Amino acid sequence: MSAVVIVGAQWGDEGKGKIVDLYTESADVVVRFAGGPNAGHTLVVGDDKIVVRLVPSGILRAQARCIMAQGMVVDPAVLVSELDVLEAKGHATRGRLFVSDLAHLILPYHRLVDGLREAAATDGQKIGTTKRGIGPCYEDKAARRGIRVGDLADLDGLAQKLARAASAWGPVVRELGGEMPEVSAMMTELRALAPRIVPLLADTAVLANDAIQKGERVMFEGAQGTLLDLDHGTYPFVTSSSAVAGGACVGAGVGPTRIKRVLGITKGYATRVGEGPFPTELSDDVGERLRVAGGEFGSVTGRPRRTGWLDLPALRYAARVNGLDGLAVTKLDVLSGLDSIEVCVAYDTPEGRTKELPIRHVGAAKPVYEKRPGWREPLSHARTMKELPQAAQDYVRYLEAEIGVPVFLVSVGPRRDETIVLRDAFA
Repeated sequence: MSAVVIVGAQWGDEGKGKIVDLYTESADVVVRFAGGPNAGHTLVVGDDKIVVRLVPSGILRAQARCIMAQGMVVDPAVLVSELDVLEAKGHATRGRLFVSDLAHLILPYHRLVDGLREAAATDGQKIGTTKRGIGPCYEDKAARRGIRVGDLADLDGLAQKLARAASAWGPVVRELGGEMPEVSAMMTELRALAPRIVPLLADTAVLANDAIQKGERVMFEGAQGTLLDLDHGTYPFVTSSSAVAGGACVGAGVGPTRIKRVLGITKGYATRVGEGPFPTELSDDVGERLRVAGGEFGSVTGRPRRTGWLDLPALRYAARVNGLDGLAVTKLDVLSGLDSIEVCVAYDTPEGRTKELPIRHVGAAKPVYEKRPGWREPLSHARTMKELPQAAQDYVRYLEAEIGVPVFLVSVGPRRDETIVLRDAFA
């Protein structure tokens, strides 16, 4: 048995796409277990850059079978568009991509409500949603009126379900000042998309479990990051799904005893997109330098990411709630050129100083920093730890000691080969 879960250990955008793509060189199956098209993973292949939002990152590996599991929410138009791009670039999907018939569909009224709500929110109430309809779709799922991807195989029944959904969402849309899409118009779009999606439908939980049972290498790919998790994140400024490792079991339909290892991904610094607390945020020249050097702009929205120093209490929190067995450190090269690097090591709260993340009151807590030596040298040439400047080596070892888990991989540049692989995730 060799099943590995990869999750973001910060606020998302940690570089999961690159790391998953790297490790899937030897994977047989890659499973995306949660989230929707608000989660963009940027993959760089030679001079070609591909952004996947729904399809698992492993689709670029010819030997890998890819699963979109039932924990996901799927915008059918986005999925078909993504299939077109991948196939045009020579990446076959037929016979390699399987979509759960139990995953839920994001429909036009979900996107409409998402955008209207965000526009109507006052300062301090905005979540910073991508307006892709993810939250309202998960609302329908919890309210037991959701429409599933498998419903595309029964268009007559789908029309009836759409009519019921329209009656439920209509008053909400009108109250927000919008106009509910016509069921007939939505059905026209879905009839055109269904023939592309229905052949991909499968009982993906069976596929994932069978692969594990056969001893194949299975990688479970999360979306967003730990601090955006619905239950464990900086609520209410969170996503609408489970972004932690436990979500792999729920979202993919596999038992926890089937998971061999959990790997968390963190940048060498911190970023966040959207609203919500970010205690180590830098609003100065250093923060802008990290943004520019790191290319910190959303792969789906293009929004500039907020940047800041690394938060060790937050990483320890991620290690605990995910049960991390190891870390992958990305974008270490972005820190090159700094004479010193600051790291949040604790928080001052009304109850005193703590090394734990005060998750409920993190917006009011004051970070306590420790200064670490920086380095001037570029890192992209390094393929072993010994080839890094001593200060960079010390920084990685410092993270290992403080978080209490080993580092499996260090990314020293944007290209897939610009990495130092210390341990095999599947071994």
